Amino acid sequence: MMDAAVRIFGQRGYRAASMDDIAELAGVSKPLVYLYLNSKEELFGACIRREAAALVDAVRDGVSAAGGDSADRQLWAGLRAFFGHTAERPDGWAVLHGQARTQGEPFAAEVAAMRAEVVAFVTSLVVAAAREAHGDPSLPEREVAGLAQALVGAAESMADWAGADASVSAREAAATLMNFAWVGLGGMLEGRGWVSA
Repeated sequence: MMDAAVRIFGQRGYRAASMDDIAELAGVSKPLVYLYLNSKEELFGACIRREAAALVDAVRDGVSAAGGDSADRQLWAGLRAFFGHTAERPDGWAVLHGQARTQGEPFAAEVAAMRAEVVAFVTSLVVAAAREAHGDPSLPEREVAGLAQALVGAAESMADWAGADASVSAREAAATLMNFAWVGLGGMLEGRGWVSA
């Protein structure tokens, strides 16, 4: 039922989605949908929470797989996981990034909480890299916190871009963002790029 709801909400939008359509796609009766969740609002909130948790888990798992690698390798793994997840679950991404933010409270607050968790996680990676690069283990987190915000915002925009162009792979999207974030625009214009392998 949740898969059907995410698909309907993601493809049609919250306002145009109907409980009848969700029940039909799920192969259950409409009363059964209402038995589990009392309203369309509750169902949409449950979809947001499920998709947010899956996205955060995917990013964390990607970074964990990089283990004790350097911060740039961990970030690379996290970005690949993020773009891979949004490509594999476009309806879930549409619910989180396209629908929930525009439907007001409490939906926007749920997405904001998920985003804050991702930003905090990315901040920890960027702080570790900056401290390593500067040779200063006491470098304040505040010095790089804005970079994490910018990186997450760029990743969100690029997920929309990659979702609209099926020829863009998760790896390509991650490499583009790594080049922009890690090497910087100046380095890219000079032909220097971040090397993934």
